[in-house]
Formats: sequence, structure tokens, C-alpha cells
Amino acid sequence: MDEIYMGLALEEAYKAFSTYEVPVGAVIVHDGKVIGKGFNQKETLKDPTAHAEIIAIKEASNYLRGWRLIDCTMYVTLEPCSMCAGAIINSRIARLVVGTKDPKRGCCGSIVNLLDNPNFNHKVEVEFGLLEDECSNIITNFFKQIRNK
Repeated sequence: MDEIYMGLALEEAYKAFSTYEVPVGAVIVHDGKVIGKGFNQKETLKDPTAHAEIIAIKEASNYLRGWRLIDCTMYVTLEPCSMCAGAIINSRIARLVVGTKDPKRGCCGSIVNLLDNPNFNHKVEVEFGLLEDECSNIITNFFKQIRNK
């Protein structure tokens, strides 16, 4: 099932790609059901917090009618930044599945690992590399396209 959900996150990333946003997609699953999804919309919404993960967390919170996303798994195509890692911790997401690492901004293991910090009261299980080639390629292709304009 993990591959199916990451595939849905990739579909979200392609929505971002088609609107000239950095192509990152996120999906949140609870009890086998997608309850939140999102793609980057920073440029479209003129909002620096409009990351795929934040949008998915808001949608999932609305669905569950509460901010605690206990027993939820987030699938995201690119390793979350510090803001998104903080939101994942604060929303109590249990598990994070990441497609590809982000060596420039990643805060779930690449630069720092906020999700494994012993000072926080919530720990998130993290897995990397699911559909890694596909998740990496969409980012690479996006920035190649941007540079060629």
C-alpha cells in the first residue's frame, strides 16, 4: 500500500509542476483512507507557508475535526523543511514516508533531524527512499525546465 500512497503524493507533485510550483506533493492516510493531500502553492497563493505538507495537514485536521493526527502516516515526495518537520511533530503524525532526501533544506535527516530530537515530546517514525527515482526526477526536471527559460 505504501507505493500506492506515494504514487498519490506524486500525482500531487505533478499538479504543482503544472502550475510552475516546486513539485512537491503530500498525502496523509488514516485507517487506510486518504484524509489529506496537498501540493506546493507558495507562488500561486503568495504564501510562504503553502507547502504541500502544511496544506495536507490542514485538510487532514479538518477531516478528523482536530489537530492531533495520531495514527496517521504522511507520504511526501521530498524531505520536509524545518517548518514542515515542526508541523509534523506538532500534529502528532506517527509515521513519515519520504520519497527523496533534500540535501539543501531537509530537516528529517539530511541537514538535521528534527523528528528524532530527544527534546521533543513526540517522535515520528521516518522512512526514506520509496519511489525515490520518480520523486527525485520530478524535482530535477522541474529545475532543468526553469533554468532553460
